[in-house]
Amino acid sequence: MNFNVAAYIVYGILTVFMIVVVGRMFYRNGRVFILGLMRDDAATTDQLNHLLLVTYYLFNIGYAFVKLRFWQKVGNLEMLVSSIANNMSVLIFILASTHYMNMLLIWFLSRSKKSLTNKSFQS
Repeated sequence: MNFNVAAYIVYGILTVFMIVVVGRMFYRNGRVFILGLMRDDAATTDQLNHLLLVTYYLFNIGYAFVKLRFWQKVGNLEMLVSSIANNMSVLIFILASTHYMNMLLIWFLSRSKKSLTNKSFQS
């Protein structure tokens, strides 16, 4: 018996739920952090925060569904649980990596903005 369809459905529901919940949490809590890095520039902060959220959703949901293509045949319930757990763990690693890459991007952007501000005051 082939359990792939069941695995895809469970994986899809869990994946989208996890990505949306984590994305909302990053969006809501990250605004304060970005606002501090952007020196209280609320307009830039909101634009960057929204851009990061959309990019996060597109990248992670896209990756999660592309990953379905590479699954092995799931023949029993044990393989179903193992397959879902394995693929979810990889996705969680990708989510964490994406978060840290976003934070690195924000840090670089804030540094470049800070250096531009300092140069304009020196001129």
